[in-house]
Amino acid sequence: MTAMDTRVAFSLFGLEVYWYGVLITTGMILATYVSANELKRYGYNPQILWDGAILILGLGVLGGRMYHVFSTYNDGTLGWPYYRENPLAIITEFRNGGLGIYGGIIGGAIGAVIVCIRGKVPFGVMANSIGVGLPLGQLVGRWGNYANQELYGPPTNLPWGIQIADWARVEPYRDLVQYPPETQFHPSFLYESTWNFFGLIILLWAARKFQKQWRSWDLFGVYMIWYGIGRGLLEATVRVDALTYGSGSIPPAVAWSLAFIAAGLAILAWNHVIARPRPQTATA
Repeated sequence: MTAMDTRVAFSLFGLEVYWYGVLITTGMILATYVSANELKRYGYNPQILWDGAILILGLGVLGGRMYHVFSTYNDGTLGWPYYRENPLAIITEFRNGGLGIYGGIIGGAIGAVIVCIRGKVPFGVMANSIGVGLPLGQLVGRWGNYANQELYGPPTNLPWGIQIADWARVEPYRDLVQYPPETQFHPSFLYESTWNFFGLIILLWAARKFQKQWRSWDLFGVYMIWYGIGRGLLEATVRVDALTYGSGSIPPAVAWSLAFIAAGLAILAWNHVIARPRPQTATA
């Protein structure tokens, strides 16, 4: 890397710190802050979540990395075929990107279960609290993809289009004659960040407006539906650098989005149609 590498935020003791890592970390901290405040509204000590944050976030990062390593594949330059031949790249190239949000959610969920057991917090209460905070972490973290020149769509003439460096382009956009350096592309990362912003507002409002109606897992279910719809649509219709299991196949993120939507609907159906348990309300 050179000093002109725009992916580098700053150097610390000779180590280059990337914007990707800075923004992902910032998003995680902000998500924890919101989630801890939500946990407090349920009458539990928010310090329980802060004390377990490293475990949750650490397993989240691990899960996100494993999702990227094992489940993505396009032309052989990324995904398992590449990491199988270059195992050290799983660690050494981490700062260049390569975190799958769905893997991160699964890994973080495992950490949250451990925290719930230690802190004696009901799983459903923790899920509701984290479900409200997750969109904030994602809307901030997505800007790390901009720093890495990834998550973009096809060329556009819209005023919010962005330029993508030639080294970060996928075919056929690497042809600088047909698509010169000044070509503008759809900022898919921005669209997803904006979607998460509205998801955050909706969840914060709904958590308070209908706090007596929400039951365990409900808000996490709403989050799953909201995020699944937005991410699935973007992956299927706008993003051109999405990774797949093979040429022409469905991107894994689309399949996971459909699974998230189905799971979210199942949670709400169970709580409000089938089981109908007593609601767990916030205390303030």
